[in-house]
Amino acid sequence: MTVLALSGDRSERTRETLLTAAEELFAERGMYAVSNRQISEKAGQRNNAAVCYHFGTRTDLLRAIETKHRTPIESHRERVLAELGDSTDLHGWVGALVRPLTDHLDELGIPSYYGRFAAQAMADPSCREVLKKDALASPQLVLAMNGIIRCLPDLPKRVQFERIVMARNLLMHTCAEHEGALAAHGPSARSPWPLAAEGLTDAIAGLWQAPVRTRDRGKA
Repeated sequence: MTVLALSGDRSERTRETLLTAAEELFAERGMYAVSNRQISEKAGQRNNAAVCYHFGTRTDLLRAIETKHRTPIESHRERVLAELGDSTDLHGWVGALVRPLTDHLDELGIPSYYGRFAAQAMADPSCREVLKKDALASPQLVLAMNGIIRCLPDLPKRVQFERIVMARNLLMHTCAEHEGALAAHGPSARSPWPLAAEGLTDAIAGLWQAPVRTRDRGKA
C-alpha cells in the first residue's frame, strides 16, 4: 500500500470520527451550543481546525451527518414502497414514512444519536430549511408523501400542508424522545422500535384522517 493510500485511509477515519462526535454532541446539546473545538476534542483531534479542514462550514457538516443516515433510510423506504405498489391503504403509506426511520434507528443499536440530532436540527430555523430542501430532493420520500395525499383526495391543500408539518414533527420528536429514553435507561425503558413504529403509524394515520371543520372544506 502506498503512502498516499495510507494517508487517504487515515483522513477518512478522521472524518468519520469527527462526524460521529459532532452527531452525538449536537444530539445532546443542540446545533449552536457546540463549538468546532469541542467536536475536535471529543474526536481525539489535537487540531481545533480539523472540522473546518474536513467539512468546511457548519452547514456542510450538518449535511454530511444527514447524508450518512439518509442513504440507509432511503434504502429501507425503497423496499417499503416496492411492497406498497399501487395500494390505496393510508396506513401502508404512512408506514412508508415511519418505518424507514425507525428501522434505521433500530439498526443503530443503543445508544444511538441520529433521532435526537435530527430533532435538534429541525428545531433550529436555519438548519431546518437546509434539511427540508435536501429531503425534497429524495424521490422516495416524495413518493411516500404523494401516496398519503392520494388516499385523501378531498383534503384541502392548505390542510394537506399543515398536516405534513404536523406529521413530520410528530415523527421526528417522538423518535428523538424514544431514542433518548432507550439511551438513558436501556431497552426495558420503552417499546422496541418495531412496536414503536406501529404506534407512530397509527397516530400519524389518525392525524391525517382527522375531520376538517365545515368552513374549511373546499378551500385550497
